[in-house]
Amino acid sequence: CLATLIIMLVGDTYTLINYVSFINYLCYGVTIMGLIVLRWKKPKIFRPIKVNLLVPITYLAFWAFLLAFSLYSEPVVCGIGLIIILTGVPVFFLGVYWRNKPKCVNRLIESVTCWGQKLCFVVYPQCGSPEEE
Repeated sequence: CLATLIIMLVGDTYTLINYVSFINYLCYGVTIMGLIVLRWKKPKIFRPIKVNLLVPITYLAFWAFLLAFSLYSEPVVCGIGLIIILTGVPVFFLGVYWRNKPKCVNRLIESVTCWGQKLCFVVYPQCGSPEEE
């Protein structure tokens, strides 16, 4: 979010749209790859909707062509898009991967989460412990 705000203040909207569209197409392709991997590794799990594997494989073929063409025609935009994605890696390690965090870090993360929920009206905020209420 912070990187997007900085880009919007510094650059133009067209460039931001290019960054985001590359990131979106990259995520769509990874999602479809996950569908194929799950169909291969766990064929017996319940699926409310089943599609023929030809559909995602065809999609991935076109996706790979478009992604390769994007990387060839605008490598700087694609590289910056990848950098924007990679800004989430430290957040993942701080919030999810690091299990034995000090209490002050846990309180900070909970506070930021609660503040974000209130700001965006995404989830009913449940700040603090139930004993406080």
